[in-house]
Amino acid sequence: MALDLDALLAPPTPTAARALDVVRAWSSPALVHHCLRSWAWATLLAPTIELAPDPELLFVATMLHDLGVTPHFDAVQVPFEVAGGAAGTVFAIGAGWPAARARRVGEIVERHMWPSVDPDLDAEGHLLEVATSLDVSGVGMERWDHDDLRIVTAALPRLGFSDDFHGLVHDQAGRKPESAAARLDHSGNVLAGGQRWASLLAG
Repeated sequence: MALDLDALLAPPTPTAARALDVVRAWSSPALVHHCLRSWAWATLLAPTIELAPDPELLFVATMLHDLGVTPHFDAVQVPFEVAGGAAGTVFAIGAGWPAARARRVGEIVERHMWPSVDPDLDAEGHLLEVATSLDVSGVGMERWDHDDLRIVTAALPRLGFSDDFHGLVHDQAGRKPESAAARLDHSGNVLAGGQRWASLLAG
C-alpha cells in the first residue's frame, strides 16, 4: 500500500498543531524535520509491535523533545531532555491539559534519552526513544520498510542534521559530563548514524 504522507504527517489535533508551530518557531529547519520524521517513524512502527499510543500525547512530546538543545531553551544546570520535558509540560498546561496529562509530556521527553524504555511502562516513551534512535543513530532500520524510510526522508530531508546535532550534543556533553548527552557523544553514534542514513538513501 502506498504511503499517504499527508495523513502520516498531519497533526492529530489542534493542540498538536500548536506544538508543531512551537518547534517551527524555536528550532532550526533540520531539527524540525527530525521531529517530524521521528513522529513518522513512531507512527509507522506502533502497529507492527501492537502498540496503540495516544496520538496527541505522542505528537506533542515528539515535536518538543529537543527544545532543550535550542538556544532559547538550553538550561545551564540540567540535561537537555529535562529542560525540554519541563518546556513540554508548561506547553501542555498552557493548552489546558490536566496536570497529570501535562506531566506525561515531560516524562516522555525525558525518557527518550534512556538507553531503552519498556513499552509496558510507557508506550509513548518507548516509541519516541526507538524513533529518535533510528533518526539520530540509524539504529534498528530493519524494523521499518526501507522504501517508507526513503519516502519520508525525501519529503523531510535531513538538511545536514547529523553534523548539526553532533555539534549540539557535543556542546551539551562538554558542559554536562554526567548527562545522557555525554553518553551519546562518547558513543559516536550521531555521526555514525549520519553515515548509515547516507548509505540507505543512496541505495
